[in-house]
Amino acid sequence: MNFNVGGPSHLQYSISSSSSDSENDDEVRFLNHLQEFDTQAEVITRMCDNNNRLWAHYIAHQNNQVTHGGSIPGHIVINRDRENADRNLFTDYFAENPRYPDSMFRRRFRMGRSLFLRIFNAVAEHDNYFMQRRDGLGRLGLSGLQKMTAVFRMLAYGMAADATDEYIKIGESTAIQSLKKFCRAAVEVFAEQYLRSPNANDVARLLHIGKRRGFPGMLGIAPPAHYVIQGKEYNMGYYLADGIYPKWSTLVQSIHDPRGPKKKLFAMKQEGCRKDVERAFGVLQSRFAIVAGPARFWNKNVLHDIMTACIIMHNMIIEDERDVDAAIEDWMEAPTPEVEIAMDENTRFQEFLARHRQIKDREAHIALRNTLIDHLWEEYTNSEN
Repeated sequence: MNFNVGGPSHLQYSISSSSSDSENDDEVRFLNHLQEFDTQAEVITRMCDNNNRLWAHYIAHQNNQVTHGGSIPGHIVINRDRENADRNLFTDYFAENPRYPDSMFRRRFRMGRSLFLRIFNAVAEHDNYFMQRRDGLGRLGLSGLQKMTAVFRMLAYGMAADATDEYIKIGESTAIQSLKKFCRAAVEVFAEQYLRSPNANDVARLLHIGKRRGFPGMLGIAPPAHYVIQGKEYNMGYYLADGIYPKWSTLVQSIHDPRGPKKKLFAMKQEGCRKDVERAFGVLQSRFAIVAGPARFWNKNVLHDIMTACIIMHNMIIEDERDVDAAIEDWMEAPTPEVEIAMDENTRFQEFLARHRQIKDREAHIALRNTLIDHLWEEYTNSEN
């Protein structure tokens, strides 16, 4: 058999054909891979475009909303225009020629402008919270006058903290913080002077006033005092009290059902003088409405500071506006009493017990009241006759 028929040429053709098919397959695979790569690139490009559009939409949406800031989640920043509010407040009350006269300042702040500025300067010097500062953006914050005016509106009118926002342009939380800090500062700065114990001159003045009203020795306070009634010497002051108090030598009670002109006169005079304290507290309530209203804070220290600050400012107002009347101020300055303190503990304890027994002496209480009844009768009746 002839196996060479067409052998070499056919074999060469077969090898060439196989090589050509292999190259075509590689080209097809390359084109397929290239097409897949293009498809993936297109997908990635579309994903990037979608992400860019989503971010652009999100940013535009955020720009159209009210911005939120600060450390409190959900806290809304309100442009209160506090700078103009500060200027208006200054123009209304503190300028050289203010819009509102002194009488309206006195009514709305419960004190004169000079006293208010004195308190403001002392408190601002004591606590820099009431000094105007700039925030992180360089903008001026609330002035000390704005903070303190908000405090006085709450103290004087019993106004809610949120209600001060409309005129002062101060937030509720800032107004409450200002109230707490002001009352604490007022106590720390002024308590030593305006809540001090009475000195010798105070005692002399109070004794003079009490004597003019028919009750020599009546102080309303109980330091040692020396006075004479109906020829009898006494060495302790006394309070005027009602029937719920014990019958002590330092308490002079009224008579529940007075019989006879002498006892009726005594009861009328005693009850009239006793109402001074009630009137004083009534004036305090009318001056600072926050005292008359229900407590707005739960912390006892805050309530103590508010009450004490109101009493201090009440005393400051009386000192600032007191009408110096000769009939009241006609008294001699008393020297500071010299008190010898026993060094022996046993001696001091025995003196304390003796003083305690003297205060709780029921017989001394009755004797003092009877003496005052006779004194008032002679002072107000015999003189008129």
